[in-house]
Amino acid sequence: MCGCAKTAGVCRELLKLEPALWAFLRVEGVEPTNNAAERALRHAVLWRKSSYGTSSAKGSRYVASILTVVATCRQQGRNVLEFVTSCCQARLQSQTAPSLLPTAA
Repeated sequence: MCGCAKTAGVCRELLKLEPALWAFLRVEGVEPTNNAAERALRHAVLWRKSSYGTSSAKGSRYVASILTVVATCRQQGRNVLEFVTSCCQARLQSQTAPSLLPTAA
């Protein structure tokens, strides 16, 4: 025993998770780090860290929306600037905005 209750508690919790922590060694195709979810969130986390967030609910909704557009376009191999530009043009021309859903191949 280490003598520190907090450290002992952390160790107990880690031991409970031990099988999952080493799954990448036993299961082919499981990467040890930098999985798809982490990669998808990285841009948003870095943005929030450097900008200190927003000061309004409307600003927060905009950031959530634009970060979703960026992540989705990148996953689909689409040009983010072209997509956002086409959305703005559609709005100015009172047309339906392009879909963010992937097109059927």
